[in-house]
Amino acid sequence: MSIESDKNPENNNTNHARIGKILRKTRSVLKLIKSDQPCPLDVPKSPERPRKFAVLIAVSYRGQKYELKGTINDVKRMKKWLIGNFEFKPKNILILTEDEKDKRLKPTKENIQNSMKWLVKDCREGDSLVFYFSGHGLRQPDFDEDERDGWDETICPVDFDKAGMILDNEINATIVRPLPKGVVLHAIVDACHSGTVLDLPYVYNRDRKCWDDNRPPSGVYKSTIGGLAIGISACRDDQMAADTDAFNISKADMEMSGALTHTLISNVQKEQQITYGQLLDNIYNDIEKADQRGCLPLRLLRTLLHERLLQKPQLSSSEPFNIYQKPFVL
Repeated sequence: MSIESDKNPENNNTNHARIGKILRKTRSVLKLIKSDQPCPLDVPKSPERPRKFAVLIAVSYRGQKYELKGTINDVKRMKKWLIGNFEFKPKNILILTEDEKDKRLKPTKENIQNSMKWLVKDCREGDSLVFYFSGHGLRQPDFDEDERDGWDETICPVDFDKAGMILDNEINATIVRPLPKGVVLHAIVDACHSGTVLDLPYVYNRDRKCWDDNRPPSGVYKSTIGGLAIGISACRDDQMAADTDAFNISKADMEMSGALTHTLISNVQKEQQITYGQLLDNIYNDIEKADQRGCLPLRLLRTLLHERLLQKPQLSSSEPFNIYQKPFVL
């Protein structure tokens, strides 16, 4: 370009427009790379309605022999799903993963405990709360006589080998018991042995089409103080859950994910108006098809043991309801 053409006002305007466009794109990229969004732990919860809050936890146990590959993918998908389908605001979503730079957002036992307290803090009528966990789950003997099967279910923080696991008793006491009237909690737990990890008093029996009584033999109260708590778990208490790429359609999308997380998200996206019963049936069917294709892990183990270890997702609640009439809404 000549010096004369640089002095042309029209050319200068064109150059300025181009530069402005480049700067705007640069700012957009920088926002994606480094968000100025404050940590939800540092700001008061907004009074604006509707109020929706979520805690999303992914534990991959990076560098350990029991490392999981799909948990962080699960949390990314869950965040996008909550924002895109249920109008959750990013500022109201607290995320704990090993990738977070803020030490308070690492999925340690203490941080997970604090995140659960944050979720229910100052909750009020009309609030919708979501607790999501993707990671390992285990069982240990119950010494309080409040488990019908004699086992406590647990979730495993990244430091569980040192700090210990988080028991179902604590989860119930922290995010179920405090729920006041008009508050709804959905807990989605994609982990092994997670069927009754919330210790909710009712578990849906899909074979008999009714709610089974899961209230503790000891008589201890495990429900809310007026709110509604609903649990969606990856499998029964005596089962394992799959971390798999079996549901990916193309080779270009071979990311690992939890079987429950993938089927839950895909079914609600495909059919926005869906009841809890329809959703549970669809999740069952999708996992069954993947299992029949031999895609899910543990297939060889099933053959060796001459039995099926197919995970059976569980629906539990603080109170019974008609699952084929009640719409699934978060």
